[in-house]
Amino acid sequence: MSPPPAPGATSRLPLLDVVAYSLPAASTGYLSLLLTIYFFKYATDVLLIAPAVMGALFLVARVWDAVSDPLAGYLSDRTRSRMGRRRPWLLASAVPLTLVAVLPWIPPTSLGSPVLLAWVVGSVLLFETTATAFAVPHQALGAELSLEHHERTRIFAFRHAGTGLGLVLVAAALHVMTTSQVKRAAALFLNLAGGIVSTALIALAVVRLRERAEHLGRGSRGPLHALRDVWRNRHARLLVAVFLIESLGSAALGVLGAYLTQYVLGDESLFPRLLMGYFVPSLLFIPVALRLSRRLGKKRTWMAGMLLTSVSFGLLFFARPGALWLIYVAAAGAGIGGAVGSTVGPSVQADVIDCDEYATGERKEGTYFAVWNFVRKCAAGLTGWLTGVVLQVVGFEPNAAQSDGALLAIRMLAGIFPCAAYACGALLFARFDLSEAEHRRIRAELDARAMR
Repeated sequence: MSPPPAPGATSRLPLLDVVAYSLPAASTGYLSLLLTIYFFKYATDVLLIAPAVMGALFLVARVWDAVSDPLAGYLSDRTRSRMGRRRPWLLASAVPLTLVAVLPWIPPTSLGSPVLLAWVVGSVLLFETTATAFAVPHQALGAELSLEHHERTRIFAFRHAGTGLGLVLVAAALHVMTTSQVKRAAALFLNLAGGIVSTALIALAVVRLRERAEHLGRGSRGPLHALRDVWRNRHARLLVAVFLIESLGSAALGVLGAYLTQYVLGDESLFPRLLMGYFVPSLLFIPVALRLSRRLGKKRTWMAGMLLTSVSFGLLFFARPGALWLIYVAAAGAGIGGAVGSTVGPSVQADVIDCDEYATGERKEGTYFAVWNFVRKCAAGLTGWLTGVVLQVVGFEPNAAQSDGALLAIRMLAGIFPCAAYACGALLFARFDLSEAEHRRIRAELDARAMR
């Protein structure tokens, strides 16, 4: 534990601390993104599970998150230990992540359909639960490392860079997966390696980072009370709606990217290149996003990112074999917009949590990030379910030429659907009114309270 800094202190966090905080996002993000982006298609094409069944599985996983995410957030807020509130959770999740990451990908080949489905459902839920035990406290810790308005954006910019590095590794893993003749063996190696690295990086973060002593013991009195406070916070309510709408769109590329490249563009090996076309511009744009956030403000910068993402996804509707330039333009635009959202968005969330402390006197970062994470996961689950149902209805056949109706459905789901979702999210976020000046006023009052 570290002693509380002087109220109003705005010094920059040491670079080594920011890097130590961000690196686990690369390894754990790699494991989660590989499951999110490719497991749906892996299950339909390799494990031969029906698309509608996989869509239902994704939805069931999100229902489970309705319990696990808020509970992890509340318990993290209430944890009291010499290590602080968040680091015990990070440490406890490190080794289990390695063990459970491989399970969904390698069910025994002797399993019949009902037992195979039970294995996949159970292993996915087990992985999601373990990942939640890491992700919610880790995000909450990021909001606590600094209380300064723009320094928070810097911290989450580095975290996004870590996530981006994870997706670059996912792109490399997908190249191995899509070209391998023994996909199960490739999946085992890639997930086991990622889990081992993840354990080491989480341990490094636990050793390097310190938590704020003044936040210890200031969680909510009960989980329902905590959720009620989130709902009463009008800024938080608005962000819930924005994240739900926006995440419906962002999940579409994760679920449908592999289908788009294989069945619409005619070459599944393009999928890793599409991801690289997304995340390389995203990583390169992070410093620009930081400068824009300081110059234009968080709200206008994030809105611009949403609108750019909307237009970029819309371009995917026009995907055709041979039109690779269009795909790369769309991917780059969506990546730049994603960099803005992943850099500025969590910083805005941290400011909203300060509003809660102003009203309640409690520090509930875990609960807030758990609620927002749950909303994002629900959107991903709904998108996965919708994708599975639509593909089933239009007569999708794995590893075969698709009908015109199936190809149109894939292009609509990958292009028009997220385009509309991001546009609606930007329009809704226009109502957000927590300005930098108002946040600084709230922060000054909280610092004054700490001095009394």
